[in-house]
Amino acid sequence: MKSMFPEGKKRVVVQRVRPDIDCGRYPIKRAVGQSIEVYAEVFADGHDAISASVLYRKVGDKQWRDVPMAHDGNDEWSATFSVDQTGVWEYTVTGWADRFLTWQRDLKKRFDAGQDLAVELQIGTGLIDDAIDRVDKSAGKPLADWKKRIEKAKGADEQVALMLDTGLAEAMRPFPDPTFVQTYPRTLKLRVDRSKAEFSTWYELFPRSCGEGMEHGTFKDVAKCLPHIQSMGFDVLYLPPIHPIGKVKRKGKNNNPTAEKGDVGSPWAIGSDEGGHTAIHPELGTLKDFKALVKAAEDHGIELALDIAFQCAPDHPWVKEHPEWFKWRPDGTVQYAENPPKKYEDILPIHFETDDWQNLWQALHDVVAYWVKQGVKIFRVDNPHTKPFAFWEWMIARIKDEHPDVLFLSEAFTRPKVMYKLAKAGFTQGYTYFTWRNTKAELTEYLTSLTRTEIGDVFRPNFWPNTPDILPEPLQYHGRTNAITRLILAGTLSGNYGMYGPAFELVENEPVKPGKEEYLNSEKYEVKDWDRDRPGHIREMIMWVNQIRHDNPALQQTRNLKMLNISNEMMIAYAKATEDNDNIIVTVVNLDNHHTHAGWVHLPLVDYGIDPDRPYMVHDLISGDRYTWQGDTNYVELNPAAAPAHIFRVQHRMKREDDFDYFM
Repeated sequence: MKSMFPEGKKRVVVQRVRPDIDCGRYPIKRAVGQSIEVYAEVFADGHDAISASVLYRKVGDKQWRDVPMAHDGNDEWSATFSVDQTGVWEYTVTGWADRFLTWQRDLKKRFDAGQDLAVELQIGTGLIDDAIDRVDKSAGKPLADWKKRIEKAKGADEQVALMLDTGLAEAMRPFPDPTFVQTYPRTLKLRVDRSKAEFSTWYELFPRSCGEGMEHGTFKDVAKCLPHIQSMGFDVLYLPPIHPIGKVKRKGKNNNPTAEKGDVGSPWAIGSDEGGHTAIHPELGTLKDFKALVKAAEDHGIELALDIAFQCAPDHPWVKEHPEWFKWRPDGTVQYAENPPKKYEDILPIHFETDDWQNLWQALHDVVAYWVKQGVKIFRVDNPHTKPFAFWEWMIARIKDEHPDVLFLSEAFTRPKVMYKLAKAGFTQGYTYFTWRNTKAELTEYLTSLTRTEIGDVFRPNFWPNTPDILPEPLQYHGRTNAITRLILAGTLSGNYGMYGPAFELVENEPVKPGKEEYLNSEKYEVKDWDRDRPGHIREMIMWVNQIRHDNPALQQTRNLKMLNISNEMMIAYAKATEDNDNIIVTVVNLDNHHTHAGWVHLPLVDYGIDPDRPYMVHDLISGDRYTWQGDTNYVELNPAAAPAHIFRVQHRMKREDDFDYFM
């Protein structure tokens, strides 16, 4: 009779392995060098000792790597492993009733009770022999060496001591009897990106506004801006679409539906008789000029990020070549983009429900592949939530299989579940609601959801205080102080942040009309002549915040964020630390742009390896001031007219001779 339980000897249960996104449907995300904490419930019937391991490997490797799990109590187990290459990895958990550990445990009890151990020692020796027989000679050599030491033992006490040695248990551990090993039924996936996926600093500018005065700028003019951008500490320069702009239904200044002579139109209205998504706007330069800009940016420590907007102007070549890729109305006209009552006559959405969807998908993939070939490794994708999830999952996977160092930023200001689904589909980073989170309660709730739930394993936030589309209301009315506050929040809460550069740098804050979160005289529709030295700019503070970020590894990720208690609702406090607590940053922000506030901030010292009985120094990296703190609760005060925030580096380990005077 065939058994219903062919693995009936495997008594161990392995369940609830975490992190796990949708039962293994999607990979979690990390960057090279980061560690992954794996948790599982592992238990069995009876009272045998249990062992468990995390198995992990890069997809394609034959051999698994093994990390022993630690028992955390209540049948909960955990282990940590790190990854050293980009690409897709996999991991799972195994557990078994450990016959040797059980025997060791019981031998100790019998020895302490003074019982005769002759038979028990024979059983232990037999377990060692069985393990040696299961492995090849080279792998089993450590066990063979232990057996020789046991055989040479002088007297029963020495033999027992050797048999109880933890070193023997460690030598036995890699070779359990496979008959009793239970493996979690799912293999979970892990996508490993390069470090810029976790830590990047973005600056957005329009190339056409980089010329002299109101003259249309070129790629060569953008290259002249690189030293300025580098000096402020940015490592990603993001350019809106660089393609030919549609001439049919072109928008005028301030989104006027009728363009006047000389109006340059919106870069997101892509395509004309001059070309489509793989062409370059003639006034910007040539492909050779573009590749020279990519190289010049690299020489300044900056990567160029390009906008991918899968939509077309009415005169895009695809409209004639592939009319089936667009939606046609009963009157014979093609459907333009709408968000009623708003109309975008200069943009045609792509019809993804076309019967020719396979050729459409391939063409869109080829657009991205083309720009990767030209040296672009970072893409900001416009409105991805208006295209099918299945398309993104297919396209991004194909690109990253060929080029694992390519990164994708999702510009999806939409419902949370949609944003997180795009992250699961493969987007490396995503725009967020940070732009509209201003109060302590709003920020705390939002950041907790991003860092203390499974969302943090798949969704990497990129915080932007403004964009060309969004001039948030607080930036309109609270001016320079609020801009600095939002800068500090964005740069210290998230490992990735960016800004619509010139407008934020110069504190541009005039809306198109009261109640609208849009810029007057928007650069989306005209060339701007930015006076970068005009009074009121916050360039120095941007430089300083970015320098602090680059100098402190704790700020170069997001999931390590811990919100701290502070006794004032107008103040927010939080901490970040490296895994070894070698770099600890505590940020305190006054959210009131007009009044001084004070409070008592609570830092859980035990969590950060700080001796609660000794004083420690905190160094304000903004002002340069140093304070001696004692215990886990300390007083802070912030006058927004001087500085709206403290960024403290906690110095509790003396490393350099010049640290000595901190405690004198």
